[in-house]
Amino acid sequence: MADFLDTTEIKEALQNNNQALAVDKIKKLLEKAANTPLNIGITGESGSGKSSFVNAFRGVDHQDDQAAPTGVVETTTEVKAYTHPSYPNFKLWDLPGIGTTRFPADQYLKHVGFERFDFFIIISATRFSENDVKLAKEILNMGKKFYFVRSKVDNDLQNAQRSQRNFDAEQTLALIRENCKKGLLKEGVQAPQVFLLSNFELRHHDFHRLHATLERELPEHKRDALLSAMPNMSLEIIEKKKEAFKSKIRYYAFVSAEFAAVPLPGLSVVVDVALIVGVVQQYKTGFALDGPSLQRLADSTGVPLKDLTSVLRSPLSLNTINNINPKTSTSVSSCCWLNGSRGRLEIYSIIWNLGSIDSLL
Repeated sequence: MADFLDTTEIKEALQNNNQALAVDKIKKLLEKAANTPLNIGITGESGSGKSSFVNAFRGVDHQDDQAAPTGVVETTTEVKAYTHPSYPNFKLWDLPGIGTTRFPADQYLKHVGFERFDFFIIISATRFSENDVKLAKEILNMGKKFYFVRSKVDNDLQNAQRSQRNFDAEQTLALIRENCKKGLLKEGVQAPQVFLLSNFELRHHDFHRLHATLERELPEHKRDALLSAMPNMSLEIIEKKKEAFKSKIRYYAFVSAEFAAVPLPGLSVVVDVALIVGVVQQYKTGFALDGPSLQRLADSTGVPLKDLTSVLRSPLSLNTINNINPKTSTSVSSCCWLNGSRGRLEIYSIIWNLGSIDSLL
């Protein structure tokens, strides 16, 4: 996650023994990484499942106040951004259905403001239409990337299972994928990439392949934003997030160690506690273990929130972290309390052991 950060200026500052400048550069780099925007345009014809995809990707239930409205008829009439509930710089834009009377294909991109999007996802619940192809070609001509998503494949699988004596799910999916590709090739789309998804079972089918493709083709500085916002639906994604967080520990550690060296009574305790709380909160949010994420999970699954929080085993669990108040933890007793468990002591050990110049050179 931190591979794209240019650390040249940091290394130069450290080599010149200017640790204050190095800390300033590190903070700016971390802030830049945290605030990198990613804007994805979700488009397709009416009724293709655009709004459902927007909700599913963000982990928002259809009945949630933050949900994009869904229905059997076209519910998107204006360009609207839906922000990720945990990452405000990550936005999925629900675009009106292409090919409607109000939005003809030849004026569509101009109407939706195509220049704001990093890439487009074109969704269809059946075969990709002439309008979809026209849009894809226009996107390509304007130097943007697009990806075809064939939605509602769960419906296709159910229909095939009811109608076929020797039903084979993988064979059915392969036929759908191949049929979509042939149709796009026939319309002049070169090497089309088609991903089969179910908005109600996003972890199944081609979602992981879509993520891998986006991760590979996005600019390096945008991959961080994508990974942060990805739903935690597999061990692979969780492991990638874990490694991404680990890659930044040395930077936070160095900043913490430098602040702790300030010879002002109590100041080092306040700064260390605030930094640790902030970093751990990032981890909780990234793994959807923060309060709002757990509440959304409780609402969507019907499992009481107290039952979800009761299975948290980390010494840095939900209530423990939420009860830390960096503004009041200024005394020696507060510092001892923070170090009172093995888990918290380990975090301090990481901060001090990694917070050295050698770890950054």
